[in-house]
Amino acid sequence: MKHMKIRKAVLPVAGLGTRFLPATKASPKEMLPVVDKPLIQYAVEEAVQAGAEVLVFITSRTKRAISDHFDRAYELETELSLRGRKHELELVQGIVPEHVTCVYIRQAEALGLGHAVLCAEPVVGNEPFYVVLADDLIASDTQSPLLQMKAVYEQYGNSVVGVERVAREETSHYGIITPEPAGDRLYRIKHIVEKPKPKDAPSTLGVVGRYLLTPEIFETLHETRKGAGGEIQLTDAIQSLLDRQNVYACEYAGVRYDCGSKLGYLKATVEYGLKHTELGDSFRSYLERIGGELSQMNNK
Repeated sequence: MKHMKIRKAVLPVAGLGTRFLPATKASPKEMLPVVDKPLIQYAVEEAVQAGAEVLVFITSRTKRAISDHFDRAYELETELSLRGRKHELELVQGIVPEHVTCVYIRQAEALGLGHAVLCAEPVVGNEPFYVVLADDLIASDTQSPLLQMKAVYEQYGNSVVGVERVAREETSHYGIITPEPAGDRLYRIKHIVEKPKPKDAPSTLGVVGRYLLTPEIFETLHETRKGAGGEIQLTDAIQSLLDRQNVYACEYAGVRYDCGSKLGYLKATVEYGLKHTELGDSFRSYLERIGGELSQMNNK
């Protein structure tokens, strides 16, 4: 059965990024660079690769740098062209493909991820869509998580969330599912709960920052009351959606870096630096050298 094409992606970027203060006092956390690209660009590239043609950014008043990043920079482009710096010019002009449209919606109050998604309803309309959280940078040697989830949607036509196995002591940081096996690394969600204590968690399959949602989610979001943290939780809306249709969980293949934490961000910077085509070899040599120096110091 052929299902409706996924053309839109919602990127909630209205958070304050307090864990990275003072770096995020005047600059959005989503603009923190991992080597030579900001976090939000990695998220956009994944969405576009998965077929998104309309990018809906849910922003706040401090996030102008994001819209500037995805806008044309005529003065910069002219300067690069005049200097014959073709490679850099192509990088700047290729940030957003010509066929992709960016839409910006202001979230006036920080009322949670569910509310941020609901803000996108006027643009998304009656279509399936992705939700991509830039904090979760996911590297995969095969298909991106969104492409893996898209394959599930194309088979079943239902909403799909990305999950990974987390340590039981960390379940209070995630939405946790009660899974029913439905295939290889695929589950039908029987129940989902937001941030349960480890002793109460029904499994260790935690929802991470990738969602593929059918438009029925808006109906449940309108009905969802404030939950954990006094916010409208997307997890609660998905639980309500389970009463109307199946929702699947895809245990994606890939490595996630929690760039909402300083340690996760540093890990991503190192790993992506090692894979960088221009810097990888030199960076690896540097790490090996300082690793040897540290080893010598510890042996003294």
